[in-house]
Amino acid sequence: MQKKNKGFSLIELLIVVAIILIIAAIAIPNLLRARITANETSAVGSIRAINTAAVQYSSTYGNGFPPSLLSMGPLAGGGPATCNNADLIDQVVAAGQKSGYNFFFAPGPAVALVPPGCGAAGAVSYDISGVPITVGTTGQRSFCTDQSGVVRQDPTGAPIAAAACVAPLAVIAQ
Repeated sequence: MQKKNKGFSLIELLIVVAIILIIAAIAIPNLLRARITANETSAVGSIRAINTAAVQYSSTYGNGFPPSLLSMGPLAGGGPATCNNADLIDQVVAAGQKSGYNFFFAPGPAVALVPPGCGAAGAVSYDISGVPITVGTTGQRSFCTDQSGVVRQDPTGAPIAAAACVAPLAVIAQ
């Protein structure tokens, strides 16, 4: 009687590995596209949150629009909200980077009178932009808005200069 070997032959193992590699080759590009879409959606949401926080800052503190992203964030270590640290956005967005995007807040001209207790003059206008950290990997498009609340996109992912958030950039949300 001949002893039967248990286990898989080399050919069987190579076939299984080849099938796994084919499935991975199909799935990975779709996963990367899904990740880019998720990052872009998060970036638009963050820009909307910053926009809402800027309007709320203006109506709450009487100092115009905020002078920086950090002034809309929380005070490091906690503490009450003030016009210097309004606690209107989370500290990750206030630091300027989230979900594969860098965020830039460019205040316009300063207001004439600074309310007591405010460390810096607010602004009469502002521009917000979100730019992918690595175009094609963390995001494909860049986004911008201003005090009008209209969110626009640049399909190339190029940085959008302050005050350049106007037509012909495509509107994605109002």
